Amino acid sequence: MELPAITLPKVEFPFDIPVLWHPVVDHFVIALPVVILLLELINLVMRKKAISGTSFFLIFLTVLAAVSAYFTGLVDGKEAYPALNEAAKEALGDHKLLGTYLMLTSGIVLLFKLLSMLTDKSIFRALYILILIAFVAGIFEQGEDGGELVYKHGLNVEQVKVLDDKLFDVNEELDEALDELDEIKASQEAEKAEVVETGSTEVEVKTAVEITPVETTPVETTPVESTPVETIPESVKTEVKEEAEPLEVEGMPEEVVQPEIATH
Repeated sequence: MELPAITLPKVEFPFDIPVLWHPVVDHFVIALPVVILLLELINLVMRKKAISGTSFFLIFLTVLAAVSAYFTGLVDGKEAYPALNEAAKEALGDHKLLGTYLMLTSGIVLLFKLLSMLTDKSIFRALYILILIAFVAGIFEQGEDGGELVYKHGLNVEQVKVLDDKLFDVNEELDEALDELDEIKASQEAEKAEVVETGSTEVEVKTAVEITPVETTPVETTPVESTPVETIPESVKTEVKEEAEPLEVEGMPEEVVQPEIATH
């Protein structure tokens, strides 16, 4: 059965509670209620006021031990919390919740003990015994959970903390190495992209050079100026005419008539 969540107001002490005092204190919280229960069972038969007074004093010490166990547990739990996994954190939360109920129950046990001593009524004595038995059962459950936190999850175990610190350092180094590897890959990809880009540019330049038509410079022709006929001298004209006169061709000789020769 899960207990309802309960939150107590935060208490500030004028001094700092040392770490690892919780294991020292909670042994008293476990042992004292067992002794008290045994005394009360014996006193049911013997009916001695001395036993009842001793039981009351031990219950008062139990309340002080329960309060001390609660606050020392807060300090130790806060110290160990960052090094715990999710399962251990959940178990620690349940351990804290049950410890809160047990601390409050210790005050209820003290109250019913006073009522049973002052009124001497059987109803208060019976309720007191029942509450005390439930308190002892809760203390045993709390002790078992605390042992699991230490032996199973390594709560406040120095060697576990050392190993966890080493693991944390290794994880940090691994993250740094992965970051450096990513940077190297990024730089290599950038270099490859630059090489590909440069090669494509050279191919484009070569192609442009190959297909660029060669421009030919047109040759300027200077037109020959013709000299007007009127400016030519008469002597030149006469020479040209004489040279241009047609040559006289002698007539072909007349056709020679050959005599007919009789064949008969």
